[in-house]
Amino acid sequence: MSELIRLTAAELAAKLSSGEVSSEEATRAHLDRIAAVDGALNAFLATDADVSLAAAREIDARRAAGEALGELAGVPLAVKDVLVTTDMPSTSGSRILEGYRSPYDATAVAKARAAGLVSIGKTNMDEFAMGSSTENSAYGPTRNQWAADRVPGGSGGGSAVAVGAFEAPLALGSDTGGSIRQPAALTGTVGVKPTYGGVSRYGAIALASSLDQIGPCARTVLDTALLHDVIAGHDRHDSTSLDFAWPSMAEAARGGADPASLKGLRVGVVKQLMLDGLQPGVQARFDESLALLEAQGAEIVEIDAPHFEYAVAAYYLILPAEASSNLAKYDSVRFGLRVTPDGGGTVESVMSETRAAGFGTEVKRRIILGTYALSAGYYDAYYGSAQKVRTLIQRDFASAFDRVDVIASPTAPTTAWQLGAHGGDPLQDYLNDATTIPANLAGIPGLSLPIGTASEDGLPVGLQLMAPAFEDARLYRAGSAIESLITERDGSPFWAQAPSLAGASTGEAAN
Repeated sequence: MSELIRLTAAELAAKLSSGEVSSEEATRAHLDRIAAVDGALNAFLATDADVSLAAAREIDARRAAGEALGELAGVPLAVKDVLVTTDMPSTSGSRILEGYRSPYDATAVAKARAAGLVSIGKTNMDEFAMGSSTENSAYGPTRNQWAADRVPGGSGGGSAVAVGAFEAPLALGSDTGGSIRQPAALTGTVGVKPTYGGVSRYGAIALASSLDQIGPCARTVLDTALLHDVIAGHDRHDSTSLDFAWPSMAEAARGGADPASLKGLRVGVVKQLMLDGLQPGVQARFDESLALLEAQGAEIVEIDAPHFEYAVAAYYLILPAEASSNLAKYDSVRFGLRVTPDGGGTVESVMSETRAAGFGTEVKRRIILGTYALSAGYYDAYYGSAQKVRTLIQRDFASAFDRVDVIASPTAPTTAWQLGAHGGDPLQDYLNDATTIPANLAGIPGLSLPIGTASEDGLPVGLQLMAPAFEDARLYRAGSAIESLITERDGSPFWAQAPSLAGASTGEAAN
């Protein structure tokens, strides 16, 4: 195993800038890693070594010519398959888009390319981002690098595993109800959902437009911040994009690396997010983290947010309703899969056959739920009422942030469960997002970072931090300080403790 893949993105970027390492070498090392281990993990849906290495050589040539390049120029990047790209297929994990090639890049991808990052592949995901385990992918589940019989979370399990298993130092994801943060928690990585509108959604295959947000994934808080700086900013192609002068997230992360910066930080703990069903090991690690914060001079404040109790119910009305509308475009006529009945058929029969063959069970379930919620006579009772609850949740957050600087909670109520353990029961997956969903409903930023492993199963536990809208940098400052405390406590960075590293050279995931 090449030592290059064990470098953080910041460390690799420094070696690239100094000329100690070439982008071609770094890219080849990560492609070799994918070839060695991804047969066991299934984190990637598509790679193209020729395309990636050509892009890397171009960066090397520009650097050799003395061109000023971005800090991350030459660093490999994995891209969640929800983001369209011109150089590789964009399927959103669905058969209905199998082999689809986009004529343009998503804005986040285009910004990454402009900054010199090298795309090395598209990562696996729950179909159209509908799921919490990456078991709903039409192309097979992704496996957790900590334990191959466990899920990596979802919908962005592929991106989380790609960075956690050293297949890529950085990845792009999307977060509709926790799809960046929850996989980060289950795989021991770092993931951030930016403020809604802080990163353009243009070119993201839509699930629920009022909830979707593109964000960064990495192994460290600083690496995540560096990628956030690249993709953030206003985009005229996205009507929800914020025209705001964002501060440097990397600067905030570097500034918060000293745990002493936690002194005086007011940390809210929402009692409604301390769920009755929290796994004991998750509860223990969370309580230990709060104690570490208090020892550094942070103030822990209990918060009552009464309407959080209804967040999951409201979310699973709003999301299916918007998904039903967004997925109506897959009609067999304009693009994507087309299935024609024997002997031909009408437009309606072709559409029916195509959608039956192209959509998976969970997608069909949510389309039906959403269509019902939007139907005449039920719109106000269901979708309209859910939007009212959303407003009440936003008010609860506003009231909380009058008293605290950040809110902390477990990112997920449990560690990674076994593949197939939920037995096709969608409710169990839905409830796993109970702590992450409120941030999406309110449009505020959230960050997840690893804080240790649960004693009962040795699997990663994540801490979630949330801040007011536009205060993403606050999360990076606090997250970086907490990461330093965890590293000091454990004696090494958390990502270096993954047991799958022992079998990496054989291409085997952990068992």
